[in-house]
Amino acid sequence: MESFSNDQLLQEIKSCEDLLTDRIADNMETFGVSSTVGRLLGIIYMNREAMTLDSLADETGMSKTRMSQVMRQMISLNIAEKEYVKGSRKDHYNVERDYAQTFISLFTSNWSEVVKRNTSLERRLREQIRHLETFLTKDSTEDVKVRMERLQQELDEWNAYYNWIDNLVAFFESGEIFKHVPIVPQKQEGGSAK
Repeated sequence: MESFSNDQLLQEIKSCEDLLTDRIADNMETFGVSSTVGRLLGIIYMNREAMTLDSLADETGMSKTRMSQVMRQMISLNIAEKEYVKGSRKDHYNVERDYAQTFISLFTSNWSEVVKRNTSLERRLREQIRHLETFLTKDSTEDVKVRMERLQQELDEWNAYYNWIDNLVAFFESGEIFKHVPIVPQKQEGGSAK
């Protein structure tokens, strides 16, 4: 049977951690978020404690300025926050440790923005339709009237869809989702949860 020194074990563990970090980075693209955000999320997560911009720059090989930009983006996505570290004057950053909460934060922030943009478009289009209706006359063609009506129906369906997404976002943010789809740890051989 092969044996490993502590240094070899640590190297193998680091290799496994790097694979997890890389997968987290890849997964971020699913949410429309850059892999750099995912990489930093994974690095800080695997570090198990808050990190400075300097340490993140060293770990990634990217500039401190870039690290600052990415951390601001992560904070706006609600997946990272500044953390006070006693005895240090530098800003330290930590990440959400709960995978499900990270998913909810990414899902809801992206979809909330989509809802906001599309309800704004709906409002503008309804105003445009009201304006166009003032030009309808008894001489307006049937095609014009039908298309105007179809556009209004489309906007009603549009509104219902984005209200549904908004309700779905609220369902996730409230934690109600876990009553319907609980997270149940799987047991592996040897009794530890995976």
